[in-house]
Amino acid sequence: MSSSEMQTFINGSETNFSGAHDWTNVYKAVSWIQLSMALLSILGSSSIILCLLSQRLSQKPELQPLFLLSVADLFLAVCWVIGAAIFFQPCGHLNTHCYNLHTVEQILYMASFFYTLNYVWNLFTTTRDKYSSCLSGYSVQFSNRVSTPAKIISLLSFVLPVLLMTPVFIQGNLSYCQANLTEPYRCLLMHTGALYLTSAQQLSSTCRLLHNYQILVFLVTFVLTLLSITVLVVKARRIYRRVVTSSGYLGTEQRASFHLLDRRMVLYPLIFVLCWGPAVSLAFLRVAKPTAGHGRAGVVLYIAQALTSASQGFFNCLVYGWTRVHLRRAGLTVLSREVDSRSPLLQIPQNRIYRTMRTMS
Repeated sequence: MSSSEMQTFINGSETNFSGAHDWTNVYKAVSWIQLSMALLSILGSSSIILCLLSQRLSQKPELQPLFLLSVADLFLAVCWVIGAAIFFQPCGHLNTHCYNLHTVEQILYMASFFYTLNYVWNLFTTTRDKYSSCLSGYSVQFSNRVSTPAKIISLLSFVLPVLLMTPVFIQGNLSYCQANLTEPYRCLLMHTGALYLTSAQQLSSTCRLLHNYQILVFLVTFVLTLLSITVLVVKARRIYRRVVTSSGYLGTEQRASFHLLDRRMVLYPLIFVLCWGPAVSLAFLRVAKPTAGHGRAGVVLYIAQALTSASQGFFNCLVYGWTRVHLRRAGLTVLSREVDSRSPLLQIPQNRIYRTMRTMS
């Protein structure tokens, strides 16, 4: 987007723009941003999927949540690409599919929320069980097969979004809500309409109710997921802190490794907020104060949403895919340094702990 176009929509007032056609350049810029970020997400999520499949690790209990999250990110990114591609197509009849495309998108990003929570829960329980076994000094055998409860949780993480969005799909098509999405920009992003609505662009009562239902479900799901992730990360950090400081002394290198672990675990909720913060803010404005959601604040959030939401798969690849390796290395480094700093008699129980960590990692 050129600087002149950016200045136009930032400095322009609502009274100067009454229709969507005045924002063609903005929609075009957003479509390119969405397409670029979605392609990065496809690249990132595909790399994790191919890596796990090539090494036959997708069914490992500790890696299956990451695999499922990457699959959800991949399909969501494909939907982003399709939406951006429809914007550039001259065929107007394709725009009527935007309603169903947005419904599928909401199923996928809600599923990605649940798979993210499932991943963090798996990380927390694994950390709790492994470090508890280290504290007791006894090795615990972990199964290489995914447990039945884990399979049920993984299934529900996809089935629940489908059930929540089924009324939107059925009633929306029966009420011809797709007729309200005939403009090309309707396929861009999520919860998007004209940046400035006119009287001719108002939704029917049924479609407006379904639209508000979609937004509320999205907001509730996001808040619950974020709170759960934050609580689990805090608990996991406390468990690790308790294990590392159990000996009563923490050296310089051990402290540095622990701080590295702390910073990386904080990335989980931060990246989640980064990816979905603009979308959540825009959705909240559309419900709480519709006039603000269609004003200049809505335009800024609209563009920020294109940069962050569509790049979820890419950020998840960097944070969830690579951080787990560093977490394991940091934990082993701390324990191995602690073993080296002790006398031979005191090394006996600590060596047992270190061997336990090595076998479980």
